[in-house]
Amino acid sequence: MPIDEAGFREVLSHFPSGVTVVTTADGEELSGMTVASFASLSLHPPLVLICIEKSVKTHDAIARAGHFGVSILAAHQASVSNRFASKAEDKFEGIPFRRGPEGSPLIEGAIATMECTVTAQLPGGDHSIFVGEVFDTMTASGDPLLYFRSGYHKLG
Repeated sequence: MPIDEAGFREVLSHFPSGVTVVTTADGEELSGMTVASFASLSLHPPLVLICIEKSVKTHDAIARAGHFGVSILAAHQASVSNRFASKAEDKFEGIPFRRGPEGSPLIEGAIATMECTVTAQLPGGDHSIFVGEVFDTMTASGDPLLYFRSGYHKLG
């Protein structure tokens, strides 16, 4: 018997994760969203994966642009996560960012950023799994923003 969506969400909420904002630039159009489905995939070559719902604007923007940025948010950036998780028309308004080498917006104040070239787009139910080869990185000191049981948390 298949489980229901609410039960599936409940069990997944018990897995703590870092919080990322995934962004891209399709020409001059900027897109971005908060993403919990992010993971490292390979060291040689350096690959990560992100899972993006097919119905959101950022999905098609990443597919068209062929690159994306990942900003791993710092503990004090819950408001940034909320902004990029919202339906706001301009999610970048009031959010400081810099452009990566390929133009992906990278969130200022994040504890780490990377820019990636899409090397594969795979089916994953109502999501696509984008595999990206990392070609640019930056790290900073600070603690990560964590998400657990449907809320933000900090280390310690």
